Amino acid sequence: MTRAQLLVDDPIWLILIKAVVLLLLGALMTMFMIIWERKVVARMQHRPGPNRVGPNGWLQSIADAIKLPFKEQIIPDTADRKVYFLAPIMSTIPAFLAFSVIPFGPEVSIFGERTVLQLVDLPVGVLVILACSSMGVYGIVLAGWASGSPYPLLGGLRSAAQVISYEIAMGLSIVAVILYTGSLSTGDIVDAQSSGWYFYLLVPSFLIYFVSMIGETNRAPFDLPEAESELVGGFHTEYSSMKFALFFLAEYVNMVIVSAFATTLFLGGYMAPWPLSQINDNMFNTGWWPVLWFFAKTFFFLFVFIWLRGTLPRMRYDQFMRLGWRILVPANLVWIVLVVALRAFRNEASISPTTILVAGGIVLLLLIGLSFLLPERAVSDPGDQSVPVTGGGYPVPPLDLQIPAKPSDKPVRPRRARRERAAVGAGPEKESEQ
Repeated sequence: MTRAQLLVDDPIWLILIKAVVLLLLGALMTMFMIIWERKVVARMQHRPGPNRVGPNGWLQSIADAIKLPFKEQIIPDTADRKVYFLAPIMSTIPAFLAFSVIPFGPEVSIFGERTVLQLVDLPVGVLVILACSSMGVYGIVLAGWASGSPYPLLGGLRSAAQVISYEIAMGLSIVAVILYTGSLSTGDIVDAQSSGWYFYLLVPSFLIYFVSMIGETNRAPFDLPEAESELVGGFHTEYSSMKFALFFLAEYVNMVIVSAFATTLFLGGYMAPWPLSQINDNMFNTGWWPVLWFFAKTFFFLFVFIWLRGTLPRMRYDQFMRLGWRILVPANLVWIVLVVALRAFRNEASISPTTILVAGGIVLLLLIGLSFLLPERAVSDPGDQSVPVTGGGYPVPPLDLQIPAKPSDKPVRPRRARRERAAVGAGPEKESEQ
């Protein structure tokens, strides 16, 4: 029986078990990721890290989860209360929904019932994951707007621009995988990699997706919506208690989702790595072994998330947007054209290499023309008296900046100045005037 037929025949009790396991998986992975990230970063920075709660500090996340519900909830007077409460929920629910279409393993037996370790196998599963990962930005934008404060609003707007930019690059990086597979189903993508994983067959797509998933999840060095030095804390500055915990939960669940999605797209999903896949008639690709391989690959990507946070500094906002729009998106488009041309040349004998070269030349000329149409950065004249501009486009005032007096400014009379000070409570005025 096929994967879809097995899932259709699942009884209701088995569907409920899968749904509960997926909900628990998101919460447990978040608790583990928080303590694991703190310990890994502490080891990188040569400090102890959490070591007080539980054996070697491994129960610190449980202590945090117990503490957060009892924290005081502070709601700003200027907040829109309905949207303020709705925003964390809108960020969390789509993150959990994406688990439903990810295949964690092949056909197994659960209490005597043959099934697949996947909740649903939709023919558009890839689009479901992309939609769920991009829906979280609505909660972030609404949280920034509903807080009634400028810094959360700026963080929410940053996140919207960031997710839109890198969602385009992420979607384009999956196009080559879909072309090779011929399906949008996540299960079909895993099955199509039985002859070779896509991370080395489609290297540009893998690299672009890897950069895009870090930008999509607002993680360092792309955590600009939460930049403490610029935005105090970002879109969740005015949140506390469980609502703040929901934003944290959504962030870490999204990290698990994009890592599991990268495993499904480029690392063969639940398939065993090369040496083990050739042992004893493919024994390690059957039963419950594939679940181990799937989570091992997923934890590799999660470790890279932590590694980048502990080593790379935060990028400037203009550098981050330039990376997405001027490098990732054009490179994706060129790579898609090359993949389509090579597959057409391999499948259709009537297409000659000359046709492919001509098409590639036309695309190259179009890209060169677009590069000339892009506005160039203005270069200030050394003799100019204007405010100098740094390489990032941020104006910096000169060191000898002086504010000139306006011609219309008149000296303030002493009696008027004393009256103004008395009006604001500066103290009693003397009766005698000098």
